Amino acid sequence: MKFHSLCAGVLACALLLVGCDNSSSTQATPLVLEGKTMGTFWRVSLAGIDAARADDLRKKIQAQLDGDDRLLSTWKNDSALMRFNRSASTQPWPVEEAMSDIVTLSLRIGAKTDGAMDITVGPLVNLWGFGPARQPVKTPDEAQIAAAKAQTGLQHLSVINRAGRQFLQKDLPGLFVDLSTVGEGYAADHLARLMEQEGISRYLVSVGGALASRGTNPQGNPWRVAIQKPTDQENAVQAIVDINGHGISTSGSYRNYYELDGKRLSHVIDPATGRPITHKLVSVTVISPTALEADGWDTGLMVLGPEKAKAVALKEGLAVYVVTKEAEGFSVWMSPPFRTFLVSEKN
Repeated sequence: MKFHSLCAGVLACALLLVGCDNSSSTQATPLVLEGKTMGTFWRVSLAGIDAARADDLRKKIQAQLDGDDRLLSTWKNDSALMRFNRSASTQPWPVEEAMSDIVTLSLRIGAKTDGAMDITVGPLVNLWGFGPARQPVKTPDEAQIAAAKAQTGLQHLSVINRAGRQFLQKDLPGLFVDLSTVGEGYAADHLARLMEQEGISRYLVSVGGALASRGTNPQGNPWRVAIQKPTDQENAVQAIVDINGHGISTSGSYRNYYELDGKRLSHVIDPATGRPITHKLVSVTVISPTALEADGWDTGLMVLGPEKAKAVALKEGLAVYVVTKEAEGFSVWMSPPFRTFLVSEKN
């Protein structure tokens, strides 16, 4: 068995910052801070900020992201999410407002994608070797898949708001909630709020494949982001967008996979079949008001496949960029709202 992944997060390098020149002038280049979190990488680019603030900002950023990881991680047994997952209780379980908000949005997107975006798919993710459990040494059989599917389903999870307190409730004791599909988006938005609290109004922040921005870059131009081509070649650009204060996220099947029994298995699991996706859709990029929304939509659309993803994008008025594998090369489709963000496309 051969495993391929640039990082534990999904497509950590699928979106690239562009548009800042390489001048040595401190006024012409952003202050860039970087680090690791959630099994992937974070990056913060700031305009008009004194480099003397770098160490203090870096510490605050890392501390906040470490807190996000302790809240949402399925890789840490003591995280808030894993305490809920390990409990067999079907009574309301108190959670932080942030987790309640994340789950509420995930359930809404799940409903609008006919269950394709399913945060209860954890047992299947683990069965196929993409969760905290070790990778399988052989393909799961029908009985194993059926058993894992029986422990999934958005209908088994509820969010309760009671007198200002937030709760999650499951009606299956073994339900396992996996928020890794939206964790990067939440963390990126959370970083954006931190920048605001620090009095910073010109920034581009990213966690894995999710980004959020505000204001302009050091040249006074909008922050621009490059969408990478679906290849293993670094910095191969498919398109460039001006995200204009929005969030953006890309999901894809071409970098996080492993080979088992002679087959290449994607990390993207279809809740309907209980198996990794096999269709020809290789990447979906979504631009939304928040990175959390973009991160949730790109996962659901990725599961649906090219035609269903396009239909949902049009119905919901989403800004979506789809890349599909063809017999020779790739084809590209974008929704009308996405065109308003497009700066250029590369062939």
